[in-house]
Amino acid sequence: MSKIFNNIEIPIDSDLEEKLQWLMPEHGPYRILRQSVDARRSHSPHFVYSVEVAEKGTTLSNPQFDLEKISLPKEMPIIVGSGPAGLFAALRFVERGVPCILLERGAEATERMKGINQFWRYGKLDPRNNVCFGEGGAGLYSDGKLITRIKSPHIPYVLNRLVKFGAPEEIQWLSNPHVGSDRIRRVIPKMREFLKANGCEIHFNTQVTEVLTEGKQISGVRTENGVEFKSPFVIMATGHSATDILDHLHQIGVHLDGKSFAMGLRIEHSQAAINKIQYRQFSEHPKLGAANYKLAAHDDKTGIGVYSFCMCPGGYVLSAGTEADGLVCNGMSNYNRNSPYANAAIVVSIDHEKLFGNDTFGGMKLRREIETKAFQAVQSSGGSKELPAQNLMDFLQGTSSKKGPRDLMPGSSPSGAKNIRLDELLPTHMRDRLREGLEKFNISMKDFINEKAQVYGVESRTSCPVRVTRDNLSLESISHPGLYPAGEGAGYAGGITSAACDGIRIAEKIIERF
Repeated sequence: MSKIFNNIEIPIDSDLEEKLQWLMPEHGPYRILRQSVDARRSHSPHFVYSVEVAEKGTTLSNPQFDLEKISLPKEMPIIVGSGPAGLFAALRFVERGVPCILLERGAEATERMKGINQFWRYGKLDPRNNVCFGEGGAGLYSDGKLITRIKSPHIPYVLNRLVKFGAPEEIQWLSNPHVGSDRIRRVIPKMREFLKANGCEIHFNTQVTEVLTEGKQISGVRTENGVEFKSPFVIMATGHSATDILDHLHQIGVHLDGKSFAMGLRIEHSQAAINKIQYRQFSEHPKLGAANYKLAAHDDKTGIGVYSFCMCPGGYVLSAGTEADGLVCNGMSNYNRNSPYANAAIVVSIDHEKLFGNDTFGGMKLRREIETKAFQAVQSSGGSKELPAQNLMDFLQGTSSKKGPRDLMPGSSPSGAKNIRLDELLPTHMRDRLREGLEKFNISMKDFINEKAQVYGVESRTSCPVRVTRDNLSLESISHPGLYPAGEGAGYAGGITSAACDGIRIAEKIIERF
């Protein structure tokens, strides 16, 4: 037998085991179910735990995720894309005894890294291997953040399997779990080798250019080299940046809908400044580590929200574009979160219906337009590979000081930064909402606005502006049976964990068909 204790508060200089000894003097082994930091200003920072404790002389059984094998189907499902949705769909298939085919336009993680480093160092973009494309998908370079707002029975399975392939064990109980970009690059190859050894046929450097149909029924895919892979089950998990696939689906009549999304900038502070705001006089305590934050401001009159997204403590601002003439920024952290900088996207919600009406690709066009303007602004200022950036005070005030624009602070971007008037680059409606949101954030986090902070542009890939509409029950395209839109690129996920869960749900739906 075991007991579960929730909301155990432990001061930062105290020990959990001492508290458990007081709560249950005669106890056996215990397991942490959840751990978080409470740093509200009404008290000193402390840890909050939920713990399962066994009675003395007994043990705790580890959670099991044994899956029933099914008889081999006649057709092998095809998965397009090796991001979280595609990888976990493949994992579910092979663990259930179903062989499958996984097609990825980019290379394995090691080769992908070479292309990314060339881009950051020299500005030479590899359209197949960048921060969004290649093995692991965009999640490989967003520090492996596993925070999610969804409620899914598959979440424990996802975390368990990541740990199995080498992720830190604490992701199963931390309130803000992350693997770290340095570690997730070691996890994904182990997952790949497991898939290959258990019935998944993987093809890298293989870009799918056509979805094949017989009438409206899906019959397979064709690659850039004219090679056809036949199957009545195609999972399309191509990510939020595969605009070529969305264009193709539109051309063959697949039902798409415009979708609301968010865009903005990425703000960077020193990590020491964020620690000081969040932890006050305890900011240098060794147990607390790099502080994070989550901010939101909603305008009830307009319905427009401004919020922080993908906060990266001890992280880096990355150049993350997928077109040679567009610039995009993103953020990441390594496992130890030991960069001296903290960054987060600050984005404004874009209401598709209000701004674009019946134009399905209206959001995509706006995204492309702003990314291109960012690139042109850097080129016009004499730059090449740098990200556009601006002192936060200059962005808020709208005009430079009499002495000219403030100098940029040293920053974390491996591509460097160029001083650009981002307040003039963004559309007025976005700029004004961002300014209002930042002012409100400064109320809840005093000194969030300061002259040493700066913003980078543009944070435009928070999610896909188009949804490949699917049936709520079968999870198939409502227009083309056998096509299973999955993950962020299809408009049904918003991060690694939710995309992985979506891939698992779809795999199980296809297995039901068998």
